[in-house]
Amino acid sequence: MVVLATKVTVHGESREQALDGLRSLVENAIGELDVEYDVGVRHDDFPTVSVDGEDATVARNALREEWGEITDEFTEGESYVGTLQSWDDEGFVLDAGREIRIPAGELGLGQGRPAQLVERFGLVQHLPMRFVYGDGDEPSRLADAERDRLYDWTRGTGRVNVNNATRGEVRATVNRAGHANDIVTVERLGLLEQSVVCREGTDPPGLLSAIGPYLTSELRCVIGS
Repeated sequence: MVVLATKVTVHGESREQALDGLRSLVENAIGELDVEYDVGVRHDDFPTVSVDGEDATVARNALREEWGEITDEFTEGESYVGTLQSWDDEGFVLDAGREIRIPAGELGLGQGRPAQLVERFGLVQHLPMRFVYGDGDEPSRLADAERDRLYDWTRGTGRVNVNNATRGEVRATVNRAGHANDIVTVERLGLLEQSVVCREGTDPPGLLSAIGPYLTSELRCVIGS
């Protein structure tokens, strides 16, 4: 079984829709392999995919590559994925099946308090983020690849990041708000975490204001260069 490093944080009909979407994504990733699979959700909202069949090992590796994996075992110095749970003046807390605290000094995202970094980089709750596990004398830190990804966001044309919505819902919302021609794409960050990539000349705060009334979500924008 693979525990995917993303969260299913909605309930009721929205939860079923999110799981249907996840089944489609899993089918796209491993459907051509000789496997049978079943998608479920753990008590902590992490989805699971049980895989059996001749190509089970290949299928599990494909899912790990695409989504990252929640594991019970951590090795110091190795890279893992957790979801952004909270932040305070001491740093970030990620949920990787257990709480992983990233001290403010190990974020590597420049000057500012953690709350200011959340705003600067458009971070939303439950965003999957890669970290390097620390134990004992060495604290956990954001992985270099994660820092590079966030800095790349600030060098681009700008973004609006959204949580608690599927990619299809965000696309439909952008269209409904009349801004389909103002974006490049909706990039999937997690199952319910999306990033609306702005076209050159599109104002991210303006786009956020336009689509915000249509979404019961947390939204933050990234001002590009």
